[in-house]
Amino acid sequence: MLSRSSLRYLLRHPWLTALSILGVAVGVAVGVAVDLANASALRAFELSGEALTGRATHQVVGGPGGVPGGLPARLAIDAGVPNVAPVVDATARVAREPARVVGILGVDLLAESAFRPFVAPGPGGGVDPGVFLAVPGAAVLSRGTAEALGVALGDTLGLRLDGRPVVARVVGLLDPADSRSASALQNLVVVDVATAQEWSGGTGIGERASGLRLPPLPAADRLSRVDLLLPDGPAGAAMLARVRALLPPGVEVRPATSQAATLRTMTAAFRLNLTALSLLALVVGLFLIYNTVTFAVVQRRRVLGTFRALGVTRGEVFRLVLGEALAVGAIGTVLGLGLGVLLGTGLVQLVTQTITDLYFVVRVRELDLNAGSLLRGAALGLGATLLGALRPGWEAASVTPASALRRSSEEDRLAQGAGRLALAGVGVLGLGAFVLWLPGGVALAYVGLLAILGGFALAVPWLTRGYAALARPVAGALFGPTGRMAARGITANLSRTAVAVAALTVAVAATVGVSTMFASFRTTVVDWLGSVLQADVYSSPPAAVFRRGGGILDDALFADLTAMPGVARADGIRVRTLETAQGPVDLVVGRVDSVRTGVYRFKEGDPATAARDAMRGSVSVSEPFGFRFGVRDGDTLTLPTDVGPRRFAVSGVYYDYGNDLGVVLMDERTFLRHYRDPGRSGVALTAAPGVAPEALVQQAVALAEGRQQVQVRSNRDLRETSLAVFDRTFLVTHVLRLLAVGVAFVGVLSALMALQLERRRELAMLRAQGLTPAELRRTVVIQTGLMGLWAGVLAVPLGLVLAAVLVFVVNVRSFGWTLAFTVSPAIVGQAVGLAVVAALLAGAYPAWRMGRADPAEALRDA
Repeated sequence: MLSRSSLRYLLRHPWLTALSILGVAVGVAVGVAVDLANASALRAFELSGEALTGRATHQVVGGPGGVPGGLPARLAIDAGVPNVAPVVDATARVAREPARVVGILGVDLLAESAFRPFVAPGPGGGVDPGVFLAVPGAAVLSRGTAEALGVALGDTLGLRLDGRPVVARVVGLLDPADSRSASALQNLVVVDVATAQEWSGGTGIGERASGLRLPPLPAADRLSRVDLLLPDGPAGAAMLARVRALLPPGVEVRPATSQAATLRTMTAAFRLNLTALSLLALVVGLFLIYNTVTFAVVQRRRVLGTFRALGVTRGEVFRLVLGEALAVGAIGTVLGLGLGVLLGTGLVQLVTQTITDLYFVVRVRELDLNAGSLLRGAALGLGATLLGALRPGWEAASVTPASALRRSSEEDRLAQGAGRLALAGVGVLGLGAFVLWLPGGVALAYVGLLAILGGFALAVPWLTRGYAALARPVAGALFGPTGRMAARGITANLSRTAVAVAALTVAVAATVGVSTMFASFRTTVVDWLGSVLQADVYSSPPAAVFRRGGGILDDALFADLTAMPGVARADGIRVRTLETAQGPVDLVVGRVDSVRTGVYRFKEGDPATAARDAMRGSVSVSEPFGFRFGVRDGDTLTLPTDVGPRRFAVSGVYYDYGNDLGVVLMDERTFLRHYRDPGRSGVALTAAPGVAPEALVQQAVALAEGRQQVQVRSNRDLRETSLAVFDRTFLVTHVLRLLAVGVAFVGVLSALMALQLERRRELAMLRAQGLTPAELRRTVVIQTGLMGLWAGVLAVPLGLVLAAVLVFVVNVRSFGWTLAFTVSPAIVGQAVGLAVVAALLAGAYPAWRMGRADPAEALRDA
């Protein structure tokens, strides 16, 4: 009987049921989409890593100068390692499609059978060694990659490595055995190791001619790494010890799995912040579920009271309410999972693009469906539904049959308890502030943030009741009796209006918080770029990862650029990544003098001291680096070099907003004493007085024509490009906050639909007494406008608190940046306007329905 009663109720209110399902579905979809996008990005890199690493157990790696080419033979002969494979890996851009990045894997074909069987000669490999080794530029790629690039067997493929044109000739196509292998080989071009050396290495002529301590390895004698396949047990341990004994200074051996773990750590904070923001949509959906279940209980109080009077127990009523909610939640969760997969397909492109801009190249950009993400989404949807239904279910079970037959008792109880609820909210707010004060990680900061949202939401009914009392005379003066009725209706139906206002408040507050954080970050970055970009023209090869650079500028072209007429100062720049036990470290090398250090703002130390100490071999570190590794001014820092680990004194910590992993700034004279580097990453040119930067740009472009593709940008162009990349990295967050507002819109619409259904008798009586349909519609519009205005007003202080937490707590714990807190009046105005517009749009359909309702039929059905 109870089950049939629940089913009858849900079928009699299809719109309300559909809105509840939609709210759960959207909330689940956002969470699943972000989870899938994050997991897909990491999975893509892992698959790419599997293709590059193969079955290797260990890797021999060196510094920026690479690994000597003669080392594999020594390891095979002197250390007795049976399986040794030299590797050169690089990234390139497709000449006719510069936005597409492909990986270059240079291998010794005869050594590959133990490591990467898909490129080994013979059965199962599909590579003809005679053709592969004899044809200049011979390349092998998967059939799917060939189709995507529009090439076939025998065709040529134009590529650009560090801006230099190279030509690959397709001599073989691989047919992966399964989808996993197909993803691993996506956008991968396999060539002979000698071909990769020829393509990827600069000659280093300038460095060798200078007679410095560590001349760079010739391109033909430089490897990216050496892969090893060592046996398990004591034999493998003994072999590993012999390998370590043979390694030259600056070269070390590591487990092959260490790189994947390092890259997970690199992106951990970025992925956690996205996940937390995605859960906001589910939190807002929680308000919608609560509102729907509460309405279902209140609307059927007479029915539930009759059940209780006939002998139905409290437990049965409680299970009835929770069962209905879980049925709605289950349907919404299933739909949300499907919608999440569709949303994730687009979102994974944004996430992988951001990771490529900031961290490393993600060649695979397909959505990876995994059971873990779907199960987590289902648990979140059903858990949120259950949580939202607990209080209404408990109230339905605890009420006595006599009071259940009075429809007004729920509203009376809420009105009387609003003050106590607000006090509880203040307590929860205090708890959230305490959690934020505690030292801890980013996850703990988000717990405090959630407590602040929950505490504020608890105070919304009391605040809304006071607001409605103040708004009543104003609305009456502006709109007459309909205005007073609209304001009074907010208080009379507080159990639903307050929840709708709370949901909209939280969603719009999130918009204010994220927008203010973004504006603060952007203002800080603009100010920082204006400080550090002091040169007039910047030239460098196009980099696969925008933020990290890493390309090699031809030495002869560098000399010609620095000798151009009108150049007052030229600064060669090297950007290199050092692999350490704690993760990758970005090293920026240049002429560190008083001019160079003068453009930086130091958090610890000062520019003059940093410039003086740089001549003695000291380094400076960026603020995120100091935060990540616990390094301060006056400390010492151990870095891997090509002559072994070396300790450097730290002379200053400077503000830097271009790299969240942190940067070490080193003078080039110190660098060239410790590293075997193939060349410079770019050059910064300062124009002489009276010389227009545009003239230098034109000269630089003309010099590079036909020699090497380089990006030549003026100061203004580089600043605009940097800001465009910055804006692109926040595109995902903008999408997520708009989705949260969308869920809140559904919540407001649900609340207004519930009001329409519950007040049918009341409104029918008003119509019978002479209230026109137009006046009824105006009442609804005014009421929704008042609710939206109040939600916008409440969202402003809450949003600013959220922004302060994001800027001063979450951001610092995630990346260590110090940001200037910037509040834009435009963001505040947009927030209030967004809330009002969302509420008015949500109220349009209920107003139309109420205006068309037949009073006689409504009185009959009530």
